[in-house]
Amino acid sequence: MGWSTRQLAELAGTTLRAIRHYHEVGLLAEPERRANGYKNYGVAHLVRVSRIKRLTELGLSLKQIAELGDADEHPEDALRVLDAELDATIERLRRMRVELAQLLRQAAPTDLPPRLGRAVADADVSATERSLAVVLAQVLGRSALDTYADTLRTYEPDPALTEFDHLPADADEQTRQDLAERMRLAPAVRKMLTDFPSFQDLSADAPRGEDFARRTLAEAALDLYNPAQIDVLVRMNR
Repeated sequence: MGWSTRQLAELAGTTLRAIRHYHEVGLLAEPERRANGYKNYGVAHLVRVSRIKRLTELGLSLKQIAELGDADEHPEDALRVLDAELDATIERLRRMRVELAQLLRQAAPTDLPPRLGRAVADADVSATERSLAVVLAQVLGRSALDTYADTLRTYEPDPALTEFDHLPADADEQTRQDLAERMRLAPAVRKMLTDFPSFQDLSADAPRGEDFARRTLAEAALDLYNPAQIDVLVRMNR
């Protein structure tokens, strides 16, 4: 006298649906049937289901278990691969916890790398500057971002920068020229121009290349700034 499907599922600590799925994907052989037509499972089926359940709990997929064939009693190679994957996952999670601790401790923004995020938060820059920092973080290399973060750490609010943030799109030419000259003398801008005298310096280690960084930043500028502000930036960088 063997077990019914329900009894097998209860013994193995799984579900009827799981047993049926194992049959469907070819992981579990069909048992003999009783005279009344009901399935009649034996110990071999219990062993098989228990093994499948254990391997899936360890992290193997049903496809991987199927590929093991008769070697699933002790699939050493597959388990070693899984162990290496888990080790990498644990290390990734460890780094995530370190970063989360920094975010919680310093209230840094979550859309920026930790070091740059802290610098942006401490500098209390405008919303536009903060958005630009997000774009920079996506296209610039590590050394350029580190230099940019260092620049933000010495950031000093300046009336010219505040005026630039609120410059209307229809500002006249004299206003633009005057603002460009005053902005160029602002300590934060002077340091930025000293650290990055040309775009090539800013994008030297850009992971996707200088051209991509240039195009992306140009598109971001058109989205973030109005025509008068862009004209001021051009005048300031001449």
